[in-house]
Amino acid sequence: MRTLLATLLALGVTACATAMPAGGVATYDDLRRAQADCAAKGGKLTLKRGGDSQYLEDYACERN
Repeated sequence: MRTLLATLLALGVTACATAMPAGGVATYDDLRRAQADCAAKGGKLTLKRGGDSQYLEDYACERN
């Protein structure tokens, strides 16, 4: 019984951990660095359609 409970608890924690976006929170410094990298490539950093501005992976470098 304890083994089953421990297994279910571990699966629950794993599910919560994998539900978070991989890129993490988009801090000011991260966005500034991504914008500079994108501009160096001749593009502009924009938020993807339907994206959440809180997450870095929801931004894309688009050509001008």
